[in-house]
Amino acid sequence: MRAYGRGRRLVAGAIALLALGACSTAGPQAAGRTDPVAVNATAGPGTTASTSASGSAAARAAGGASAGTPAGASGSASGSPSASAGAGAAAAAKGGCARPANSSPKARVTAVKLPKAVVGYGSEGDTEKLPMAIAARPDGTSWLAWTSTNGKIYLGRLGCDDRLTGTPAAFTGIDLQDVAADATGGVLLLTRKGTCGDGPLCGGESSPCNTMHMVRFDNDGELVWERQVTNLTGGRQGYDDGARFVWWYQHHGRLATDGKNWAAYFCVAITVRNGACVDVHQGDRLQVVSANGKLLGGHADAAEVGCSHAWTSRIVWDPRAKRFVAVCATDNQCRIAQPNPYRTIATGTCDGSLFAGDVVLAGTGRWVAWSQGGKVNLERFTTGRSNRTVATGVSAAHPHLVGYGTGRMLLAWQSGSSMAAQAYDSGTGKAVGARLTIGAKDHAYQAFKAYADGSAAYPAGGSGGTTVKIARVLPLR
Repeated sequence: MRAYGRGRRLVAGAIALLALGACSTAGPQAAGRTDPVAVNATAGPGTTASTSASGSAAARAAGGASAGTPAGASGSASGSPSASAGAGAAAAAKGGCARPANSSPKARVTAVKLPKAVVGYGSEGDTEKLPMAIAARPDGTSWLAWTSTNGKIYLGRLGCDDRLTGTPAAFTGIDLQDVAADATGGVLLLTRKGTCGDGPLCGGESSPCNTMHMVRFDNDGELVWERQVTNLTGGRQGYDDGARFVWWYQHHGRLATDGKNWAAYFCVAITVRNGACVDVHQGDRLQVVSANGKLLGGHADAAEVGCSHAWTSRIVWDPRAKRFVAVCATDNQCRIAQPNPYRTIATGTCDGSLFAGDVVLAGTGRWVAWSQGGKVNLERFTTGRSNRTVATGVSAAHPHLVGYGTGRMLLAWQSGSSMAAQAYDSGTGKAVGARLTIGAKDHAYQAFKAYADGSAAYPAGGSGGTTVKIARVLPLR
């Protein structure tokens, strides 16, 4: 497969990549887009330079957390998200938000005014910028990250009431991918501008040649470290043999943590020499980074290339197996698969509608939601093919799946201009209770996140560029 022009779908090529079979791309993709210009290569993988907006200790002093605050208040690099006020802050200080549990699933949707506008949904394509991501903090509050129309990635703190507190931090980035949290802060996965170099390409055009980064922040929202998880450096540019970079084509990714290390699983462009020129392929990549920002190249779960071609790359930490478990949709035999090495979970068809939802832990093994031709299934698997299939009867193109308290999971999907959801037993796969309507707009590539109190939350577009919605499904008894 050679390099391909902007805004065009990949087509079948003449060679296989790293012995991974190549066939026609079946992943969904938006067309007719304007690509960012590739300029200003970032520093190499080891860089720790501060790339967030200027810090403000005074802002933290005006309402941020002290070192002894238990994962409650947070600050930022451009002002400090202060501790939430009133009953919400008191509950957070006790280690939880005291959200009410119900006998059946109930949704609460909260409108949140943002100080900086978020990018629109567009056509929700896998080549477009991701508007928002949310992360559950251990105290029950949240981090909300968003891609702004001003070319920055913002990070704000949401209190127990899901409303913004304090002033968000600003970080250098052109496209958000995910955000995850732990007791001492969290990690952003985001894209920055890179450079392609001179090539030469064997044909076509595949720019831009951007970079993917993990950005570690503390509970004040201040930069701790950052690590490039692609491999462009001063000595390697996008059109150099062996480069792994982020281009206009499918490039979204997700984060997971084992409580110490952080894993990023994301789609990449793959540069391969072909005589006197180079071809550009597409696949995905799994990189693991230590608690202090060191790239763990020898980690058992790390993969230079996982699936190819790849889209909807998903990942979860499984403490029972002590592994990061990754799942992709791929046109390699047209399937939902585990990478490195390939193991088929479910067999699909390369008709442009194959889509992997999210992966969560099961009573034994894991569950993945996926869709084909608008029909959604749940598959339970361990290390290979599914050992239980649940035909949900749901008609949707882009399912979401998230853990939902002890022994349950929540499947969600677009339903008209809103969303719908159904709880399931994560051991048996049996439906729990009735379907639920959620008054928020779906986005194909945004994710629900699970909270320790048994709730789940999802960031959604609101009315206008500076208002968003946080859709929370409250806990079950």
